[in-house]
Amino acid sequence: MNIIPEPLSEAHNRKGKRMGTRMNMQRRQWLLSSAAAGAVAGLGTVSTAAFAQGAKPKPLPKYAEWKYIDSMIIHSGNTIETKRAAFGSSVITPTDILFVRNNLNPPNESIAYYPDEWELSVGGVRNPGKITVGQMKRMGVESVSAVLQCSGNGRGFFKHKASGAQWKVGASGCVVWSGLPVSALVKAFGGATGGLPFLTGTGGEVIPPGIDAKRVMVERSVPAAAMDRAILAWELNGEPLPMAHGGPLRLVIPGYYGVNNVKYLRQLAFTAKESPAAIQSSGYRVRDIGKKGAPGQPSMWEMNVKSWVNHPSGDEGSVAAGMVQINGVAFSGTGPVTKVEVSLDGGKSWQAARFFGPDFGPYGWRQFVLPVNLGAGSYTIMSRATDVKGNTQPRDRVENERAYGHNGWLDHGVKLTVV
Repeated sequence: MNIIPEPLSEAHNRKGKRMGTRMNMQRRQWLLSSAAAGAVAGLGTVSTAAFAQGAKPKPLPKYAEWKYIDSMIIHSGNTIETKRAAFGSSVITPTDILFVRNNLNPPNESIAYYPDEWELSVGGVRNPGKITVGQMKRMGVESVSAVLQCSGNGRGFFKHKASGAQWKVGASGCVVWSGLPVSALVKAFGGATGGLPFLTGTGGEVIPPGIDAKRVMVERSVPAAAMDRAILAWELNGEPLPMAHGGPLRLVIPGYYGVNNVKYLRQLAFTAKESPAAIQSSGYRVRDIGKKGAPGQPSMWEMNVKSWVNHPSGDEGSVAAGMVQINGVAFSGTGPVTKVEVSLDGGKSWQAARFFGPDFGPYGWRQFVLPVNLGAGSYTIMSRATDVKGNTQPRDRVENERAYGHNGWLDHGVKLTVV
């Protein structure tokens, strides 16, 4: 297949325009993949070296150069956040403003040329073997709307400044994934071997030479029951899955934190034990401040109930007195949210908000709105959500070493000046 590349300068010239959903995906894939080689060597350290440009804003890394930079906060070459004010009111987060979080450099750029040839090894089943993305596409397809959220979303509110990107609310998004249900794949391979309690996905990132693979490889294990909701995604928001988000193939487990949604999926297996990789055995573990991660500590699997206000964001200056539409998003990893309340006085009193827009299922987020007539003054606006199981957002964060799972409503509030 001949792919005509788009000059990199063309992307630069269109920074002020929305490119993601309007740019031909084949050309975009070329752009991402051809640029990835130059980004691979320094993705992990780009934030302090390659991006040191005085007071100038950090540029987007090459592999994600097609993102709409005006809506992004670039923390580093592999951590890019969506600005709170950039979230719209149409449920689905456009791909060109969706956050990026990479744990390792992407595989060789050649994977973007012929995505249907990407091969997956399947184990822990009665008939283990291999299958290509192209073969999967002939077996079936489903779509699911789900919130994609980094485990550390909200880390920027913690006082102890845990290591990692200081995300506020933008390490998240609600997107539509399309691909083959994992249950259908497992059935095609004869079913799971009985009694294996974990489903383990292994990414296809390149392991730097001379480094113990277990220290850096992206391999995550989740309870085997997650198979019933998981899909093998090759499409994101109606377009081929870009490398920046795990293409050609990504394991997607709706309701689970992003780290479990393994990018560049190379192997999927039912296993007797959790992965021995550091990202599983000690990483993404909830523990007290000052303690090291270890097996036995809670792992970042299902997301907790959460909400926040997006508009007015508090970052766009004052608003005029009168009618104001306060809106935001709410979700939970354990099922749909059933109620959202909004406070205009820092949590002293609460009013019921209403949901609006389409309901995209139990794992997507719901948008809420509260129309209010505001007089001149200062307001601290907050929201709290309750899910179908009766879980309600707590007031405060749970202090922990890596600042994971923050859903406290107090920190997530916005300050608004009305004139």
